[in-house]
Amino acid sequence: MREFADRAIVDIGRLGKRLVVEFEDEYFAVIHLMIAGRLNWQAPAPPPKVKLGKVVLASWVFDPGELTLVEFSTKKRASINLVKGRTTLDAMRRQGLDVFASSEPDLANQFKEQNRTLKKILTDPDLFDGIGNAYSDEILFRAKLSPIKLSKSLTEAEVERLIQAMRGTMSEWTAKLASDFPKFPKPAQITAFRPDFAVHGRYGLPCPVCQSPIQRIVRGEHETNYCATCQTGGRLLADHSLSRLLKGDWPETLEEMLSA
Repeated sequence: MREFADRAIVDIGRLGKRLVVEFEDEYFAVIHLMIAGRLNWQAPAPPPKVKLGKVVLASWVFDPGELTLVEFSTKKRASINLVKGRTTLDAMRRQGLDVFASSEPDLANQFKEQNRTLKKILTDPDLFDGIGNAYSDEILFRAKLSPIKLSKSLTEAEVERLIQAMRGTMSEWTAKLASDFPKFPKPAQITAFRPDFAVHGRYGLPCPVCQSPIQRIVRGEHETNYCATCQTGGRLLADHSLSRLLKGDWPETLEEMLSA
């Protein structure tokens, strides 16, 4: 850590969903926020007694202010890796394709060479770079495809639609977030649930296209949201906890659920 003292930051980048802060002489801090990690900028820097205590995992003090990594959770999952040298940094890179830099045939092959659900493929950092849980839901809604559809069952037209949805969703949200936050966002503003998402985090709310209630599949801390009318032909996908609990009473279609 001492090797980073008195070094200026020269660039900010990313490795997939991880932030990369580059310091002089090829020193790098690689930060993974995970679920509850947040970066907080305070200018001027607060006095030590005002600091946030145990929730602060790391801090960097600069002349204008202080940057802190905080995690408001009992489960500490956020991480920082401090590395020296670009070769060492590149060794941490996952192999997922960049949806903008890769050709359409290369992107299409990632689906054709697998036989997994579309949700699993889109969130695998070794297949696609930096998409994650929230934006995979938005991509699949835009492509009008079920999150559990197997990739080898995709038609050529569906693959093309999915690629365009990937590029459109990621480019539009990158531009929107840059516009919404011209300055450093506050920790409460850094969230995977945006109010103007179409489906992610909107369980029970009306679909912006057909007004049907948004559905979900919950597994652990991860939630998949989708519109049954727009994406699954009205079929409800089994929620791992509720469908086990209800067993034969679990509705198979949206119509059956709404008429119950």
